[in-house]
Amino acid sequence: MNYILFDGDARNKLLPFTFTRPVADIRVGILTIREKWELLLESTTTTVTEAYLSEKWPMVELEQNVMINGAYFPSESLLQQIENLKANQVIVHQDTYVAFLTAEDEEIDLESFDTIEVEEEPLFIENTWDIFSKNGDAIERDFYWLTKDRESAEIPESVFCINKERIFVEEGAKLTIASLNASNGPIYIGKDAEVMEACSVRGPFALCEHSTLKMGAKIYGPTTVGPHSKVGGEVNNSVIFGYSNKGHDGFLGNAVLGEWCNLGADTNNSNLKNNYAEVRLWSYETEGFAKTGLQFCGLMMGDHSKCGINTMFNTGTVVGVSSNIFGAGFPRNFVPSFSWGGSSGTTTYKTNKAFEVAEKVMERRSISFSDQDKAILEHVFEETSKFRRG
Repeated sequence: MNYILFDGDARNKLLPFTFTRPVADIRVGILTIREKWELLLESTTTTVTEAYLSEKWPMVELEQNVMINGAYFPSESLLQQIENLKANQVIVHQDTYVAFLTAEDEEIDLESFDTIEVEEEPLFIENTWDIFSKNGDAIERDFYWLTKDRESAEIPESVFCINKERIFVEEGAKLTIASLNASNGPIYIGKDAEVMEACSVRGPFALCEHSTLKMGAKIYGPTTVGPHSKVGGEVNNSVIFGYSNKGHDGFLGNAVLGEWCNLGADTNNSNLKNNYAEVRLWSYETEGFAKTGLQFCGLMMGDHSKCGINTMFNTGTVVGVSSNIFGAGFPRNFVPSFSWGGSSGTTTYKTNKAFEVAEKVMERRSISFSDQDKAILEHVFEETSKFRRG
């Protein structure tokens, strides 16, 4: 069977992260949503997404296809329901289409299909803040599937462990004189990752492959550090997608960082308003600030964005794609994509300059900044131009 993940209605609520990737390629837990499906399906997947993303993430359609909403996480129950799908049936959750069968080039009218309700409450993301607020449940699920019937690599005697049976270390990982407390959730240390001296970690926590916790880092779960990332200082309930760095002291809490981001030394974000009120976040869908229902909510930063040393982000700040923030004071709590500046104002970060930086940053990780990447960022630049002032 051929499996295709589609963006669905959640795409517009998950911006700025879906400016540069399909919904299924968002990381929540240890794995991206796509990686979860491919692990459990034991199959590759392709994608139905925005036209400007489809060259990098194409759809491959075969004679028989299963379409799966990329915002939903797999489970044993949902997999069973998908395996039992028949023609003209669609699995739904409330008013959302979750999965259905289709033949190649078939005209689809889902409203005429027989509906099948999901059998158990699914785990899914609908808003940007779901990425960190549901990260604990996602780590638990991924930990189970990734470690099932496997044994952890040996943990050095210098590492202090609590609830050691809930700690899994992949081959090639390095740990030295650290503290790992898995009382509140599992701890996963990926292949060739490193936990340096004097790090203190409380689960749920995932340090993905080739990532590093710098000396003395203090990590409170549920937190994920994506592949090829470096993290230091204090981090609480945050998700870092990959290839991004918070290498120095400073606080990051209830936050999400996309790929290729960098936070300067002593960058801090607030995750609680002084009056303890509900946090509101910029919504690209409504082009206004939306209620989150959360008391704790910090920084949402899109791919390729960076900030200088001593940057301060206010509670509920959204930074778009490829912005460069610096200077004293708090920048606005909505910084549009391709912005250059800080609290005193911003100008447009021209694409030629942004692309020079992206190329250098990616080259350091032996990854090329491709024509596809350029085309995606050029589209984002045009799509977000209405939000920039200068």
